[in-house]
Amino acid sequence: MGKVTGFLEIDRQDQKYQPASDRIRHFREFTIPLTDQEVARQASRCMDCGVPYCHGDTGCPVHNQIPDWNDLVYSGDWEEAARNLHGTNNFPDFTGRICPAPCEEACTLNLEDTAVAIKSVEQAIAEKAWNEGWIVPQPAETRTGKSVGVVGSGPAGLAAAQQLARAGHDVHVYEREPKAGGLLRYGIPDFKMEKWPIDRRVDQLTAEGVTFHYGVNVGVNKPLDELAAAHDALLLAAGAEHPRDPELPGIELDGCHFAMPFLVQQNRRIGGEDVSAEAPLLATGKHVVVIGGGDTASDCIGTSFRQGALSVTQLDIRPRPPVREDKLAVWPFWPTKFRTSSSQAEGAEREFAAATLGVVGNAKGKVKGVKCARVDEKRRPIPGTEFEIRADLVLIAIGFSGPAEGTYLAGPGTALARDRRKNVLANTEDYRTSMDKVFAAGDCRRGQSLVVWAIREGRQAARAIDEFLMGSTVLPR
Repeated sequence: MGKVTGFLEIDRQDQKYQPASDRIRHFREFTIPLTDQEVARQASRCMDCGVPYCHGDTGCPVHNQIPDWNDLVYSGDWEEAARNLHGTNNFPDFTGRICPAPCEEACTLNLEDTAVAIKSVEQAIAEKAWNEGWIVPQPAETRTGKSVGVVGSGPAGLAAAQQLARAGHDVHVYEREPKAGGLLRYGIPDFKMEKWPIDRRVDQLTAEGVTFHYGVNVGVNKPLDELAAAHDALLLAAGAEHPRDPELPGIELDGCHFAMPFLVQQNRRIGGEDVSAEAPLLATGKHVVVIGGGDTASDCIGTSFRQGALSVTQLDIRPRPPVREDKLAVWPFWPTKFRTSSSQAEGAEREFAAATLGVVGNAKGKVKGVKCARVDEKRRPIPGTEFEIRADLVLIAIGFSGPAEGTYLAGPGTALARDRRKNVLANTEDYRTSMDKVFAAGDCRRGQSLVVWAIREGRQAARAIDEFLMGSTVLPR
């Protein structure tokens, strides 16, 4: 715990944001970090809970020992706090930026809406560890002679690769794109997470013996069975990229796109990659409608404003949730309540209980609007409530339905069983698929989820692979 009476004496303090009028003019991160003294004060608010739900499954999938490193920060031992934090989380500099912080919802102080600022403390520990030189490569002292391939360099693949390399295996990561990071790099906008934290982690992994192979699209230009034959074990951590199809009339119109190509192209543009061969997907000077109510939809909103959209309207089929949840009914679990993201706060109009009936086009086949209707409690359109919203660009952000088709899932020699949701079938005990010596972890196994869940699965899959190769393992689960 922190200071015994800290939660009584000190108010919760969050990181502040640059004003919306300033931050929409650039794509850089816009949070204003707390000082070390402010972080220590926030850490001191941690209570001596009988059951610290913040680091159980309800609060933290990787089981960060949150009360421990809060106490260490309060006591001034930042280096030990960094060691403790990295003992459960390979990449706290990622989660400290983009995790929605279910740990804070599970905090006992959240019963009074004054949760410990866990996410801010986590990011502060990680950045101080980098700045002080405490994070260094940890190559294995002995080699096992075993070779492991990892397909995908998102958080699950990177976490597994690091754990396996430290166990002494020869690890090769195969990435379709020209740079590592998966959707951390190509899907999440730079204003939420710039890409230099990924680059420094890739440098760390490389120094630990991990070899990265770029431009390898497994199942397209590299057969899965051939890759599996080249290694003693192979881990699939390629994410869930197949967009959920809304089956809307007019979806084929010029100006209607799924969210991910829109976000990826902008990230490539900022990253200095050549996008000249692609049709430009830009919100500049347009009225934008975003269909969907999740994080990806919010990312589309923030990106549209930064590109110079005239207006952005978000459609959410769900009813407007309550401002404050019933704590005694849902705590310590993640509650459904009214939330406003930093992107939504930049000026988006939000329509709740609104079903999208179709995309409307003009005589030239270009988008001119979106036809909507209000819905009842079963989310069925109510006759007579139809309305139309002007739109020059429509972005569909209603989630993903599994791994990308036409890749490793159905190539020659592939025998991967899939679950009812079309994800790669594997359990969470040994992460083994239906193919011999092939494992799966992260979103391609569990479906679209959080970065922190991907890190957890990557770590657990690495342990399972190490045990499979060596007969026993000392890697943590």
